[in-house]
Amino acid sequence: MSWLPDDFVHPVYVTVPDTDVHLRPIREADTPIDYPAVMGSRERLWQIFGPAWGWPAETMTYEEDRVDLLRHEREIAAHQSFNYALLDEDETAILGCVYIDPPERTGADAEISWWVVDNFVGGEIERALDAFVPKWIAANWPFQQPRYLGRDISWQDWLALPGVS
Repeated sequence: MSWLPDDFVHPVYVTVPDTDVHLRPIREADTPIDYPAVMGSRERLWQIFGPAWGWPAETMTYEEDRVDLLRHEREIAAHQSFNYALLDEDETAILGCVYIDPPERTGADAEISWWVVDNFVGGEIERALDAFVPKWIAANWPFQQPRYLGRDISWQDWLALPGVS
């Protein structure tokens, strides 16, 4: 059984209310704007995602990022998991990402996490994204028990949960 209904159509462009930014599925072609976003915020992102995902490595190369984005693009097309880039209006900069994944740990039917680049931490865009993501998931995704990693459960507590068999 799939984690999503067979007829589910994922959103392809989503405006974040009260901002001039939007979400869309990330693509391999985004590498030129993704790599500086990730590496420019790498230390903070490692503190968030490193223990769970081993990402982003201090030594991550542009080519490794490109391969990672290609994997994400393929997973999105196959509805295996979703990585949405948070982009400015002209799509000249990635400002963060939203991940929507099948559960790795028991007690949820999806695991959602997100981040913004260091320049937007604590600012209007981060606050708007924080408010928007749970509403968007509830309104547009078929989940009954989504889990918001780092929000409604700490990453440490999530890692301690039993894995999905």
